[in-house]
Amino acid sequence: MGPAIHGCERMTAPLTGIRIIDLTAMISGPLATMILADQGAEVIKVENPAGGDFTRSAANRQGDMSVLFLNNNRNKKSVALNLKEPQGREALLKLVATADVFVQNFRPGVIERMGLGEDELRKVAPNLIMVSISGFGDTGPYSRRPVYDPLIQGLSGLATVQAGADERRPQLVRTILPDKLTGVTAAQAITAALFARERTGEGQHVRLSMLDAIIAFLWSSDMGSQTFVHTELPQQEAASFQDLIYETTTGYITIAVQNDREWQAIIRALNRPEWAKDPRFLTAELRQQNIDARLDLIQSVIRTDSAEHWLARLEEEQVPCAPVLTRTQMLDHPQVKANDLLVNYDHPQAGLIRQTRGPSRFSATPDQHWQGAPRLGEHTRTLLAECGYTGEEIQRMMDSGMAGS
Repeated sequence: MGPAIHGCERMTAPLTGIRIIDLTAMISGPLATMILADQGAEVIKVENPAGGDFTRSAANRQGDMSVLFLNNNRNKKSVALNLKEPQGREALLKLVATADVFVQNFRPGVIERMGLGEDELRKVAPNLIMVSISGFGDTGPYSRRPVYDPLIQGLSGLATVQAGADERRPQLVRTILPDKLTGVTAAQAITAALFARERTGEGQHVRLSMLDAIIAFLWSSDMGSQTFVHTELPQQEAASFQDLIYETTTGYITIAVQNDREWQAIIRALNRPEWAKDPRFLTAELRQQNIDARLDLIQSVIRTDSAEHWLARLEEEQVPCAPVLTRTQMLDHPQVKANDLLVNYDHPQAGLIRQTRGPSRFSATPDQHWQGAPRLGEHTRTLLAECGYTGEEIQRMMDSGMAGS
């Protein structure tokens, strides 16, 4: 059923006892394994001694640690090995022999050329769960191309969805959604594979791509015109190009009105009884057909007073609403504070940093363990010693560049 539980035998978090060898870099893979590390897995991040994960060198740094690395590699251990050399690959295979999961996000074919393909890994860990994350997929004309988030947004149709209609200029979502959604998808797939192994005793190879993750993500709400085969619409029609964001005298708020009860409620909140008899807005279907006129009317009223005034009136009538906050304003919002989402802690290199806890809370694990992202090779000596290397052997590997600390 896989390797024995590592460390404390008492289950203190959902994934306590699971060991993951993580060869991923950048965002999608590291985010996936950080989610699992936050849930108790022991994640061993294997990096090249010459610099490590590229995000280590990203901008916005403190104590020689970048925020991009800090925010995607919490609660992990770092081992620095030169996998281009036989001695480095041998050390990695000894680590794999102790592991439950192996994750990599090299371009398709690279891991096999390195001599670390599935066949080689299963020789030392027969029940291993191997995970391969790619950009475009394992096969096909784009499979070996370099990939970054904007390319996936373009090819998947996401940039057109963001524009609002097919004939408008495509727009990128202003966050790396494909990278991050792929990380969340990979974390879920890994836990599913671990659960399956508990039942069958067998490991498997999980493959996923950023492109597949985004297209599947879009389908639930944005691909209605493409759902019925042979009746696809040539264009995705836009009901409106207006966002549900309203300007007040003191900032912005958002209001979402879906049903008849909420429509009547906003009429009362805004004191516009004449809207109840307007033939354009008598039904939900008519309100959707005349959405621009409806939103313009709402905006004409909302801009006459403050955000505080309207939020109070809307809340009084139970109209769904919220303030639109900047990132800094969000930190101090009472709901965010009530959720105890943000945590400040001292990192040995970066100093006092703020991060979110894992968004899922487990009743059996009320307190989350916090360990800042590791220095490059910080745990090389300890983990290689666990694999049977002597202190002298480890030092020789470091002196020759095979390993780093």
